[in-house]
Amino acid sequence: MTGRSYGLAGHKAPEWNVPIWVDGKGNKIDPVKLSDFDGKFKVIYCFQSWCPGCHTSGLPSLQKMVAELKDNENIVFLAVQTVFEGESQNTFEKMLEVQKKYELEIPFGQDNGDESTRNISNIMFNYRTGGTPWFIFIDKENNVVFNDFHLNTEKAIEYIKGVV
Repeated sequence: MTGRSYGLAGHKAPEWNVPIWVDGKGNKIDPVKLSDFDGKFKVIYCFQSWCPGCHTSGLPSLQKMVAELKDNENIVFLAVQTVFEGESQNTFEKMLEVQKKYELEIPFGQDNGDESTRNISNIMFNYRTGGTPWFIFIDKENNVVFNDFHLNTEKAIEYIKGVV
């Protein structure tokens, strides 16, 4: 996939520090780390529950990718609410509502950041993303191969099928 080069595209993916996670059923789980998925292709979807573009574009794209690729054990899908504004509205409870509404049985994380990231999402800060909706693709060797909000879903599915 080619296109704009945002953030860390073409570089090693840094480990993240997202403290709050739920499994595909909305049950709290231990924090998920990038290193938990070494050797797998990772699709990380960054959103905010109040983001109109996340609902009209990003979440439907994620649904389509998950439906098309969910049976491939070499791919993992993760969704992270990357809070950088509207902390009082982009809450853990709203994240759970999004997971349920879109019937996405994948892990979801709540990333409000901390003092080290100036209280914006850890992933946004460390991956230098530009808002939401945002997709990050990380290959099996933990290289960032896509980091952007412009996603052609069909081409993304075709690309992923070709590399896993």
